[in-house]
Amino acid sequence: MVKPFIYCILLGWSLISGAVHSQTLLILGDSLSAGYQMAAQQSWPTLLPQVMAQQGKSIKIVNASISGDTTGNGLARLPDLLKLHQPQQVLITLGANDGLRGFAPDIIRSNLTEMINLIQQAGGQAMLMQVQAPPNYGKRYSQAFAQVFQQVSEEKQTPLLAFFLEPIILQPDLMMADGLHPKVEAQPIIAEFVAGQLKQYL
Repeated sequence: MVKPFIYCILLGWSLISGAVHSQTLLILGDSLSAGYQMAAQQSWPTLLPQVMAQQGKSIKIVNASISGDTTGNGLARLPDLLKLHQPQQVLITLGANDGLRGFAPDIIRSNLTEMINLIQQAGGQAMLMQVQAPPNYGKRYSQAFAQVFQQVSEEKQTPLLAFFLEPIILQPDLMMADGLHPKVEAQPIIAEFVAGQLKQYL
């Protein structure tokens, strides 16, 4: 009777240890993270756990990205998402739609800052992605837009990840006809790129 008892204890400890090491990462983004015009299982957030597993990281992904969302939309949805999923980490990939609509940098800065505050108050780690604005509104706006993410990252002592479109944006065969959204073929590349940056924070 002793051996089965010890086995049960060891099994229970193993399950508890596995739960401790498995982390929940909430991805809060827009169409670039939502798998625009493709099946959800083809999107880079869905591919990310497998890539992270190859690096020895056990992670659960909650992809809370919605096409068309702005930083304001993300801020409005975030409290319920934090309460429901209780993630250890939150990766904010919002901002592209703010840039497309020419939102004032101060508004974007305020929304990002408040999202990070909410995440930290909930006991989670916030991570921010350096989104780049399209050139629609000129160089001055693009520079001011980019500086917002750098400033918020420094002020809130939050990791700033490179924009995940960097490795593919200049490759037409990996981008859709609109020049904004990555194709299915680009999703594994994005997953690898994001995983490479995330591993030091997980």
